[in-house]
Amino acid sequence: MSDTHPGTTHPDNNNDRPWWGLPCTVTPCFGARLVQEGNQLHYLADRAGIRGQFSDADAYHLDQAFPLLMKQLELMLTSGELNPRHQHTVTLYARGLTCEADTLG
Repeated sequence: MSDTHPGTTHPDNNNDRPWWGLPCTVTPCFGARLVQEGNQLHYLADRAGIRGQFSDADAYHLDQAFPLLMKQLELMLTSGELNPRHQHTVTLYARGLTCEADTLG
């Protein structure tokens, strides 16, 4: 179950640590910054966080979907659909989850 909190980037008002993902207004929410090296993306655990509480089933889906989403983003880099030199936002879907990603130019 998710909750929407309009106008906030910290859905659970947990402001005691930095938020590494794009702004989100829905909880639970997983956010991360990825580092690009060529057409590969690297996940850095210290640049990721969760807002809200995932159910066990949702956490399992996230665990299964995240590698698929990373692969989709890497394929978009390879094809040129994503270009790190130009800001572009994409929305991806995998296993019932939505991923919003931005190159941030």
